[in-house]
Amino acid sequence: MLKGALHIHSTYSDGELTLAELKERFVSDGFSFACLTDHAESFDREKLRAYVTECDALSDSEFLFLPGLEYECEKHLHILGFGVTALAGTTDPESVIRHIADRGGVSVIAHPRDHIFDWIESFAVLPNGLEAWNYRYDGTKGPHVSVYLLLRRLATRQPGTFAFYGLDLHWARQRRDLGIVVRPTLLRKDQILRALSTGNYHGSCAGVDLPSNGTLSPQLLEKFCAEGLRPGFLQRWTAWLRRSLKQRRD
Repeated sequence: MLKGALHIHSTYSDGELTLAELKERFVSDGFSFACLTDHAESFDREKLRAYVTECDALSDSEFLFLPGLEYECEKHLHILGFGVTALAGTTDPESVIRHIADRGGVSVIAHPRDHIFDWIESFAVLPNGLEAWNYRYDGTKGPHVSVYLLLRRLATRQPGTFAFYGLDLHWARQRRDLGIVVRPTLLRKDQILRALSTGNYHGSCAGVDLPSNGTLSPQLLEKFCAEGLRPGFLQRWTAWLRRSLKQRRD
């Protein structure tokens, strides 16, 4: 199994560290790969070529950079395109999701906020997943657990919609202990992207495993709720579980 880091920014956009500096730190931390998601708005075609070229040059048999982009859409919605380095030319989120899929990438809505959940649910075209834990926005104690409820609702329409766990790394002093563990043993771009698109991974932080399918155990729910997460979440989660069990019995 391979340990990787998601949602990484470098000096190609608004990150503090160069690609070489990122590689040094991630290798030291025991990571085998990193999915870069520098902001699409920072690039033109020439700069994109340099970005991809440097990622390729720094990748080797021990560590792999997967260059990708973070696209800013309407209502400040951000979509991560793992493995995609083509500019979209649109701010429509559903068009961006199609753009990523057409190029063999993995689309993830980054740090979704509660006030746009209804809007996301209205999309006819859904992403591969949602960022359930963003270290920069959600803090280091636990995920944005309300996202799991949204994820379950989306998964009823599109089975195989997954929870992702991203560092949203910008600065040298940010913690880097949240990662994902993928099942493939081959350190190749196609293998990593396939694992991400099929949920063949789990999140990992401080010895806690976080499922790709977003189904938290009662123990994890208790842990995260005890750490000061949003009031009412446990009641909403319990209600959702009861409805799901009733539908299965019926």
